[in-house]
Amino acid sequence: MSVNYGSHRTVVGAHYGMRDWLSQRVTAVLLAAFTILVLAQVIFSKGPISYELWAGIFAAQWMKTLTFVVLLSLFYHVWVGMRNIFMDYVKPYAFRFVMHVFAIVWLAGCTGWAIQVLWRL
Repeated sequence: MSVNYGSHRTVVGAHYGMRDWLSQRVTAVLLAAFTILVLAQVIFSKGPISYELWAGIFAAQWMKTLTFVVLLSLFYHVWVGMRNIFMDYVKPYAFRFVMHVFAIVWLAGCTGWAIQVLWRL
């Protein structure tokens, strides 16, 4: 949105558009690449799919770290999407604020849970 003041134009608004669009695309590519990596490890493994296979895939420190980075990307991807939905469709400010806080607390809890799961393997 822009406002004209005589001979110059002043841009107003949150300016999230391009940053959000780019972050959604980057995180989506990272999530897709990680999914392909894990699927390839499962498809080309020897033996049946079991707990030991999954634990083996995520046992290496680099894989735990990569998985955590991908999970953070997932949580950020979710946050951007939910925030934009809340901003576009939830008009009462107080309710929108409560929904934002709930989403942040929920995603922070998911992050803590992800840490516990990954480093418990």
